[in-house]
Amino acid sequence: MTQVHTAANDAAEDTVTLIDNRTGKTFTYPVLNGTVGPSVIDIRNLYRDTGMFTYDPGYTSTGSCDSRITYIDGDQGILLHRGYTITDLAEKSDFMEVCYLLLHGELPNVAEKNKFVRTISRHTMVHEKLRGFYDGFRNDAHPMAILCGVTGALAAFYHDSTDIRDPQQRLIASHRLIAKMPTISAMAYKFSKGEPFVYPRNDLSYAENFLHMLFAVPAEPYHVNPAMAKAMDRLFILHADHEQNASTSTVRIAGSSHANPFACIAAGIASLWGPAHGGANEAVLKMLEQIGSPDRIPEFIARAKDPADPFRLMGFGHRVYKNYDPRAAVMSKSCHEVLDIVGVTNEPLLKIAQELERIALEDEYFVDRKLFPNVDFYSGITLRAMGFPTSMFTVLFALARTVGWIAQWKEMIEDPVQKIGRPRQLYSGATQRVYVPLDER
Repeated sequence: MTQVHTAANDAAEDTVTLIDNRTGKTFTYPVLNGTVGPSVIDIRNLYRDTGMFTYDPGYTSTGSCDSRITYIDGDQGILLHRGYTITDLAEKSDFMEVCYLLLHGELPNVAEKNKFVRTISRHTMVHEKLRGFYDGFRNDAHPMAILCGVTGALAAFYHDSTDIRDPQQRLIASHRLIAKMPTISAMAYKFSKGEPFVYPRNDLSYAENFLHMLFAVPAEPYHVNPAMAKAMDRLFILHADHEQNASTSTVRIAGSSHANPFACIAAGIASLWGPAHGGANEAVLKMLEQIGSPDRIPEFIARAKDPADPFRLMGFGHRVYKNYDPRAAVMSKSCHEVLDIVGVTNEPLLKIAQELERIALEDEYFVDRKLFPNVDFYSGITLRAMGFPTSMFTVLFALARTVGWIAQWKEMIEDPVQKIGRPRQLYSGATQRVYVPLDER
C-alpha cells in the first residue's frame, strides 16, 4: 500500500508525498495548479524514483497535457472555450468566429474576422483528382468510411502544408482542413445519393455553403433557408471542441509522432466513428423509434432500471458531465426551431423525447444517478428534421469537431514539453517460457 500526504512548503509550492509502506521510503512530487479546475500531481519522475507506473484504465484520473483551449466542470455543467461559455458563443457568435477563437485564443475584431472568412472561403475547393477517390468506393459505402479515407488522402495532394515544423505550413493546413471538410462531407453525401457533386460557393457563409453543396442540384436553383443555416451554424458551435475526449486524444497521440496534420485528423475521424463516441446521436434516434409512442415510455423506463435487462436509454448521462449538459439546453431550443421551420409540429419522436426528458429531470432513479439529457439527445431528431439520413450524423459531428482537433493538435505541436505518446501497462500475461518444438508438443 502507498499513502499520500499533501503539503505546501515555504515557497508556496504544493507537493504530494508518497510513502511506500513496503520499504518506508518517501517520494515527494509537485502539485501543478491550473487557472481553474482540479490540480494535478506531476508524476513524470514516478517510474524513475519508484520503479512503478500508475494504473488508470481509460485515463479518467490522468491529465495528459497542459491546455488553454477548453474547460469543462462536469459537476456544475460548465463548458468554456478560451474562457467564453458555450451558451454565449452559441447564442451570440457564429462558427467562423468560434473557429478563430479556438485557433488563436482571442475573439477576432472585424478586420481579423473578415480576413479569416476570406481565407477559409478560398480553400473550400478540393483538388479535382480527389473526385476520383469517390468512384473507388462501393455505392453503399458508409459516409464516415469515405470521410476517413479522403481526409487522410489530402496529404497526397497538399505537400506544401505537411511540414509540421513550419508555423506557416501548420496554419495553412489548419485553414485547408476547416475549409475542405464541408466539401468532402457534402461529396460523401452526394455520392451515397447518386447525385452530381456541387461545387462550393464563396459568396455564401460557412453553414450556407455546406447546405447548398448538400441539397442543391444542377437542374434548378436552390435557396438556403437562413433559419436552417443558423441552426446548422449553431450545431457546429456546440460540437466544435470538448476537451480531451477519445477522438481529440487520438489526434494528439497521432500528432505526437509528428505525423502530418491530415493523417492526424483522419485518425480523429476514425475514433469518432465509434458508437460510444460520435455515434451516440444516431443511437438516440434508433432508441426513440424503438419506443414508438409516448404511452410505451413506462415500459422502457422499467427496462432501463432493470439491471438484468441489456436495454439502456441513450442520450442520458455523460462521461464528464454529472449535471445538465450545457449544450443540451441550446440543442433543445434549436430542435424546436427547426421543427417549426419544416412544419413538423407533431413530430412523434419529439413528443417521446420531451416526455423522456421530463422523467429524467424528475424521476428519483435518474436524478440520484445524475442521468440528465446530453447534447446527443436532441441533435439526432434535429438533424433528421433538417433532412439528413442517420448515416450522415457522425459526419456532421466530424465536420464541426475538425477545428477543435486542429486547435488541440496545433497546441500540442507548439508545446515545448510534448513527447511522443507512450502509455505503459500492468502486465498480467505469462512469464518467460521455454519454447517447445512443434513435433514435441
